[in-house]
Amino acid sequence: MTHGAYHYIKQAWKKPDTKTLRERMIKWRKSETFTRVEKPLRLDKARALGYKAKVGFVVIRARLMRGGHKRTRPKKARRSKRMHTRKNLSMSYKWIAESRVAKKYPNLEVLNSYQVGKDGIHYFFEVICVDPSKPEIKNDPTINWICDRKNKKRALRGLTSAAIKSRGLRA
Repeated sequence: MTHGAYHYIKQAWKKPDTKTLRERMIKWRKSETFTRVEKPLRLDKARALGYKAKVGFVVIRARLMRGGHKRTRPKKARRSKRMHTRKNLSMSYKWIAESRVAKKYPNLEVLNSYQVGKDGIHYFFEVICVDPSKPEIKNDPTINWICDRKNKKRALRGLTSAAIKSRGLRA
């Protein structure tokens, strides 16, 4: 049975070439926290999540520090009952990456994201964003829902796929 190109891209990402990926991550570590990329690295995943190679779609690679999800203890001005630090942050790294990109680029709306790498210090995500002010987006019936006012700041309000999963609304 023959398969399409996206099938083979997906199979290649199941066992990535570690040497090439390691070299990429060394470059990514030295680059900015948010880097706009020309094309998505995982084209099959990006297409499955709604990316199209047209004007108005932007892919941003985000770098996050791993660990440190435990709340810090308040330094002063609390009674002992309120000084506890037992709770951990319930947000997933993916949701954190999406919300940081949404804050950094206020003119774009976050559509979805996926992980492209992980090393001992950082997580790397590619976040797919859409510019709702572009006429190509407004005229496209499959994506023009994002131009509606009720879909503003989706990532910051917890309405993206990663956020819904982190909030426990989907298993």
